[in-house]
Amino acid sequence: TFESASGEKMGPELKNILYATDLSETARYALKYASTIANRFGAAITILHVLEELSPSSLGLVSEIVGKERWADLKKRNEEKVITSIRTRIEDVCNEISQSIPECPFIVQEIIVKTGHPVDQIIHYAEKEDCDMFVIVSYGQGIFSEAVLGSTSWRVLRQCTKPVLVVRLPKNA
Repeated sequence: TFESASGEKMGPELKNILYATDLSETARYALKYASTIANRFGAAITILHVLEELSPSSLGLVSEIVGKERWADLKKRNEEKVITSIRTRIEDVCNEISQSIPECPFIVQEIIVKTGHPVDQIIHYAEKEDCDMFVIVSYGQGIFSEAVLGSTSWRVLRQCTKPVLVVRLPKNA
């Protein structure tokens, strides 16, 4: 919030920022934006990473080759390892950013790793966690990279009812 000349509070209150990461260099850059905003407003950051599930056709093919029971067993055993590994990577990035900009401390409220469709999971958590703002990265690709957002960020931007900050890696980075 901001104060007017009369001391009256104005503007939005930011208490919880939802930040989605795909663990890329651009996502690391976007976390710096999220942490700066969180620090400025005294907000906490909830970090979300979504492991995209196999498409139904790919899932059917894998199940046929490996067998449904074996696939379920492999998935169950490895999913926890992958989630733990991703959480550790996210924690390491948060620590690295905290050390690189010590004048801008931020609080990570929770690290969430889910499996599913990224857009659906992002929208679900933006609404469920009652976040005040959402930070996501954008990857425009191909010929139109200068003119368009990445498909995930575009769909989130269109569907999310919360304010969305879309961060793009600068050309010189």
